[in-house]
Amino acid sequence: MAMRLPMDGRFTPIAGIVIAVSCSIALLFAGVDLWLTAVVLIVWIATFWISAPPPPPAAPAQFEGLTITRSGMRDLVENSGLPILLLDNNRIIVANAQAREEIGRHVIGQDARVALRHPAAIDLLSRPEGGSATVQGLTGPKSNWQMSRQRIDDRYSLVELINRTTEADISRAHTDFVANASHELRTPLASIIGYMETLEEEGADIEPKQAQKFYSTVLRESRRLKSLIDDLMSLSRVEAEKHDQPRKVLELQKLVAQAAKDGTGPDRIARLEMDIAASNIPVRGDRNQLEQLVRNLVDNALKYGDADQSVTVDLTQGERQMAVLRIVDRGEGIAAEHLPYLTRRFYRTDPGRSRAEGGTGLGLAIVKHIVERHRGRLDIDSEIGVGTTVTVRLPIVSETPQ
Repeated sequence: MAMRLPMDGRFTPIAGIVIAVSCSIALLFAGVDLWLTAVVLIVWIATFWISAPPPPPAAPAQFEGLTITRSGMRDLVENSGLPILLLDNNRIIVANAQAREEIGRHVIGQDARVALRHPAAIDLLSRPEGGSATVQGLTGPKSNWQMSRQRIDDRYSLVELINRTTEADISRAHTDFVANASHELRTPLASIIGYMETLEEEGADIEPKQAQKFYSTVLRESRRLKSLIDDLMSLSRVEAEKHDQPRKVLELQKLVAQAAKDGTGPDRIARLEMDIAASNIPVRGDRNQLEQLVRNLVDNALKYGDADQSVTVDLTQGERQMAVLRIVDRGEGIAAEHLPYLTRRFYRTDPGRSRAEGGTGLGLAIVKHIVERHRGRLDIDSEIGVGTTVTVRLPIVSETPQ
């Protein structure tokens, strides 16, 4: 039988009392004196309360709200990955580690409007109801932050900052790419349409030589348009696959030798010099993409190098188990300020010459993404009046080529 807890908080040992009374009755039947039996019964029952455990502590009171100290709030947000500020009215009393890194340690104790110094941030801080706002240029000229302010009570509020700079950069890059692609596509189309309209309007009245010149221009611009579309499609495919590392093992020296000849063509083969290692250099790669890489680099070197000088294709086994492919031209060279931007889409050091040579401005962008997919490295070195060297390093594997 379980013990019952009465209103005063004491336990009543009902089962023990029943046993004590039963034993006392047995003593009376055994001939023990009544008074002695009664004393034993009273003492027995009294020991239950003497040895009884203390009542359990009262359950803590339930509070409708939660009180957190300043130090407790600081500990709560300190390791958050987002910059977080705790404001007392407009004064910053807590700034977590990420906020101190992005905005500075000096902001603690400052008025948030002075610390952030941005019209959009100041406007948000002045709203009694809180809310969110986009703050551009908060931590740098091109930075983009989503700032949110949540009121805790009439005195305290919490400010959270989310960095949207990368998303803005990607969006801007896509916008620029579409604009550049549209411009590049529109240029040959405009030329084709213009010449064809002239041919249609003049008809039989146009001189044969002039008509032949127009037809040649239309054909050239059509081929340029096709090359541009082909490169756009190639770039799109390479970018889509750049996180998917190739698994097939290829024999690089044979691939480079054949692709270099294909990129040169029969008209320029006399300018091509090759120094390719005789030993096997196996790499893990996509055959079509690596062939495209070699063709693009060789074609660029032949186009922009000195027409009277050779282009060297050199393949060796370098240090740290890396295959080293070098394509060297002997031409005008490229100014140092252009080198960091050569792999950008549609970037040209000399737009007029590039278009005249049939370039689309996408060749090195495609090469860069192919190298990244193959976990390699691309370096471009150039010296004015000497020439340009493009170096591609790819990891060598120990497996047998397939």
